Amino acid sequence: MNGTPEFVGAVTTPDAVDVDMLFVPVFDGEDSLDDLPGLNEATLGDIGRARAGGEFRGGAFECFMTRVAAGASYRATRVVLVGAGRRSDADPERLRRVAAVCSYTARLRSVQSAGLVVRAGLDVRPAAQFSADGFSAAEFDGGTRKTADRSAGAFPERVVILAPGADPVALSDAVFKGRTIGHAANLARALGNEPANVLTPIEFAKRVAEMSSGVGLSVEVLDEHRIRELKMGLLLGVAQGSAEPPRLVVIRHDPPGAPETPVLGFVGKGITFDTGGVSIKPADGMDRMKLDMSGGAAVAAAMCALAVLKAPRRVVAVIPMAENAVGGRAIRPGDVLVAASGTTVEIINTDAEGRLILGDALWYAQQLGATHLVDAATLTGACVVALGRVASGLFGTPEVWTDHVRSAGQRAGDRLWPMPLHDDYRDMLRSDIADIANSAGRWAGANTAAMFLREFVKDVPWAHLDIAGTAWLDERRPYQPTGATGAAVRTFIELGLTPVE
Repeated sequence: MNGTPEFVGAVTTPDAVDVDMLFVPVFDGEDSLDDLPGLNEATLGDIGRARAGGEFRGGAFECFMTRVAAGASYRATRVVLVGAGRRSDADPERLRRVAAVCSYTARLRSVQSAGLVVRAGLDVRPAAQFSADGFSAAEFDGGTRKTADRSAGAFPERVVILAPGADPVALSDAVFKGRTIGHAANLARALGNEPANVLTPIEFAKRVAEMSSGVGLSVEVLDEHRIRELKMGLLLGVAQGSAEPPRLVVIRHDPPGAPETPVLGFVGKGITFDTGGVSIKPADGMDRMKLDMSGGAAVAAAMCALAVLKAPRRVVAVIPMAENAVGGRAIRPGDVLVAASGTTVEIINTDAEGRLILGDALWYAQQLGATHLVDAATLTGACVVALGRVASGLFGTPEVWTDHVRSAGQRAGDRLWPMPLHDDYRDMLRSDIADIANSAGRWAGANTAAMFLREFVKDVPWAHLDIAGTAWLDERRPYQPTGATGAAVRTFIELGLTPVE
């Protein structure tokens, strides 16, 4: 996962780094750049004039580029000031986004080498990690299937994360970790951007198996016959309307010497395309339903990163994969399916299919020994209505576990917002003919969907991440183009690296 381009840490002074483009985050307000002596002189006063005249103020993601004068003390060819906003806002997400702005700027200009300065006053280890993570962003290319008018630019062959005076071993470790995490996010983005006629459940399973086995993880791919033997009626029911058969992928990270417990169980929704089934979706925006496997992609990519980072605890991942299609064999509203757990489910809406396949997968993760569960899914439009594209919904029990998951997300730079799971939401899923209905209608849709998942969790701690609003970006940002975002990848990685409370 960490081949070319090369990412390295350097503890020398900024003037000694020989790169084509040196990026300097600048904070809004009184940022004197004292930790970069001689920088203004090296640009023949361009930086000072830009700041004094208001051309560059340090607002978030604002950029100012200038050349270094021939014979100057700085060895970089060009210097780019990048606005980092207020220093008080320099959290993981902001630092990573600033680094991503640097990354896209470097790629647009096809520079061969780039350096990014970790500013004085920041905690070096996390700042270097988030810098390497964010700078990896532009390596991902969402236009690989274009034959003309490809996006301009090439990613640098060498990236230097510069932290003058830092401990070189700690810096190197932080850069390696950040680079691994950033690459994992790109793996998830690449899977999410694939068209559904290419990334079928069989192909999705194949790619996940190749990714996982390539870093030494144990992988098992269950076909439709094995799924039927396990009596996973919910997964089979969703898949039966499609010509594409379902798959269930199990990935295990079992490091030598790891304690028997806890065993983290990661579950990710893998619907490779969602028409809505008989309860068909509107045509507008249906093209984006290729991303309905984003939760599964996040789990797979995170597992690869945990293997590379040698996470010290046992993790088992379960990814159910299917296509929710319209066909003569598709399930209908009013049908009753039987889950692997024995629970009977009345189908009210065939577009509430993600929770069905997750129900069987959550049950199976517990059969495989998971003691703590976390699932991620592009589950409900209701969560997008509630939280927009800004945060993922966080549900679960008990509170101490959801707090643990939310804290992991905050450290990783993922925004997770806690949502309620009152018993009244379970009452909304009552069925007259089955144990539970798969949909309660429009109101509190994200909450009732989460409550449905809870039906398949025993007494183990469990958290559900609804990433419907955060898995895809509709409008280009300075730090990311439109497309898949890799939502939840970093949270899963952080959970795998953090002691369970």
